[in-house]
Amino acid sequence: MTAIDERCTHFPIGRDAPYSLPAFYAGLCSTRASRVRMSDGRDAWFFHRHSDVQQLMLHPSLSSDRSDPGFPAISAGGKNAFEHFAPFLISMDGSEHLRNRKPLIQHFSMKRMREFRPRIEVIVDDAIAEMVASGISGDIVTAISTKIPRRVIAEIMGVTPDHLSRFYELAGRFLDRSLLADDRDDLARAMRENMDALVEHKRVHRGDDVLSHEIARHEHEFGHVDVPALASLSQLMLLAGHESTSEMITLGILALLTHPDERATLMAHPERFPTAVTELIRFFSVVEIGMARVATVDFDFAGVTVKAGDGLVASNIAANRDAAVFDRPNELILDRNPNPHLAQGFGAHHCIGMNLAQVELGVVYERIFRALPTLRASTDDLPFKYDGLIFGLSSLPVTW
Repeated sequence: MTAIDERCTHFPIGRDAPYSLPAFYAGLCSTRASRVRMSDGRDAWFFHRHSDVQQLMLHPSLSSDRSDPGFPAISAGGKNAFEHFAPFLISMDGSEHLRNRKPLIQHFSMKRMREFRPRIEVIVDDAIAEMVASGISGDIVTAISTKIPRRVIAEIMGVTPDHLSRFYELAGRFLDRSLLADDRDDLARAMRENMDALVEHKRVHRGDDVLSHEIARHEHEFGHVDVPALASLSQLMLLAGHESTSEMITLGILALLTHPDERATLMAHPERFPTAVTELIRFFSVVEIGMARVATVDFDFAGVTVKAGDGLVASNIAANRDAAVFDRPNELILDRNPNPHLAQGFGAHHCIGMNLAQVELGVVYERIFRALPTLRASTDDLPFKYDGLIFGLSSLPVTW
């Protein structure tokens, strides 16, 4: 029988240092299954080993349905907020998930992202030029990390500037882990109204973008446009296409600043950037929640019996620092290969925008250090975001 750690800490656990695992994980080496307390006071099963997390991501007895009463409540009011939207792609299972995901795959394939790369390069170069024009110093977060992902995903999805700015104004507050449930509910309602308005606008003003193509597909296949469904899709892609990528831009630039020899090697061999990007994604694992599910039937796993209705969560950062899988897991090794990290999921629910993130991050890292070879941080006292649902930095002051 596998040992069970009965300590019940609150989840998400949160980090207490930028480059290392939270202290909570130190005592879990001999255990596979633990219990954690979610935001609604209910307990859930917690898993942290790479092999267990990977298996659970494929497990047929688990559901992603966030409306299920047993689904883990990650943040206060987070589950109730979903009631304002049609089901998100990440909340679907089986054939429903496949049916809704399949039409989107072509828009985010590696082939499509490579075709879109020249446009990403223009967006990146413009943001760098805007920062340089302001003087000899700036903040990477406001000048680069915030602007670029928003512009990229907005162009791919076909989001207008007004709807985009309104969305991120609301989303920035929504992702605050300390937000009260009622406040989160109000924000969710406002986000839904904004996305509904965007879809209605795109019905009239079409373009060569994902949302326009989806509207046309709805009209052709169903005879009408499912506005709530496309509002949910738009919200999901704007969040997924910005928040984690934004934080990875900042953290990746910081990591390359603090590893000058490795950075010099990359700049001399730019074909190695994809491997380096993959390692940076593994190392930081900015979204701690690798998986959240609810059991649909009883089953045995990792030495425990999971009951129907039980919630399960897993840690990305812990799985991606598993010494059984990764040599020297706590070190940033930019030429690490192979690199089977789980930071972007695994199986049917792997991140649909992972190819976009791979290309976008590589372009940013290469072009900013090509344009500003003397770039350096202005301070060592950096404001890491330990209290957010996504790890990152509030600012990264630099000079050049």
